Amino acid sequence: MATSASSSAHPHARSDPLLVVVDPVARRTDGESVRIAKDVLSAGASHTKVCLADDPEEFARALRRRGSRRPVVVGDDGALLRAVALLHRQRELAGCALSVVPVGSALGLARSLGLPTGAVAAARAVLDGAERRLDLLVDDSDGVVLGEVGIPPVPVPVPEPGREDRGHGPGALRPWLRTCQSLVRTLASSRPARNAVPPGAAGPARLRVEVDGVTLVDLDQSLEALTVMPGGGGVAVVEARPLSVGAQASPLTASGRRVTVSGAHFRYRADAVVCGPVGTRTWVAREGAWGLTLPAG
Repeated sequence: MATSASSSAHPHARSDPLLVVVDPVARRTDGESVRIAKDVLSAGASHTKVCLADDPEEFARALRRRGSRRPVVVGDDGALLRAVALLHRQRELAGCALSVVPVGSALGLARSLGLPTGAVAAARAVLDGAERRLDLLVDDSDGVVLGEVGIPPVPVPVPEPGREDRGHGPGALRPWLRTCQSLVRTLASSRPARNAVPPGAAGPARLRVEVDGVTLVDLDQSLEALTVMPGGGGVAVVEARPLSVGAQASPLTASGRRVTVSGAHFRYRADAVVCGPVGTRTWVAREGAWGLTLPAG
């Protein structure tokens, strides 16, 4: 693990020390944004320690050994989710304000949380922003969800740059990459798990959905889709879309602190991660369970 420490003599620098942990994926995908973020943070804080993690294990080890420093994660949605999951397992989320500089191609969750996705703006938000306490979902296997649970687990799309690259740059590899991705999807779909909804499948499922002990959907009703997400105020918001014949059926909605889904073994997407198969899963909403530094105002 490459680690560097720096101090700034900037007259208006923040006094709280920072631990900037750079995810290895961010370094590989957008090294320029990583460099800009490091420069802005080092110039704006009086004490900054930068950790260039070589792999996820070193990323986690740096967070565990942060001491009194405020952790700043530089990386994509996956890095953010790993950091929150680690702090949750250590039971340190309540007393830790996490800061994030989103870097990478998978930034949908970061955007939905209100984080700027430009390196300069995001680093400035780390220095000048304010902590906001946010809700999350915790499941019965101690997993956490910041954004949304989805059934069936349709993959989260990764946006490509708007312009078309030419020549022999990174864009020249895209047709080859798309071919490989298509092949992987074909192979994966040819071996679905027994009694499971394969990742990305859009087929209906027969599941029982209970919200605070009250049945919203039972096993006799097929579902096209189900979403569960933190709704604020310590409750989870549930939307179930029954399988319709003819006219589109109206979604069923409910909110409560505890949501249990059960039935034939199913897979689900928790934020960007496909999990399962499981026979039952319960999510509990926790109010203000984690803190995120967001732009002030």
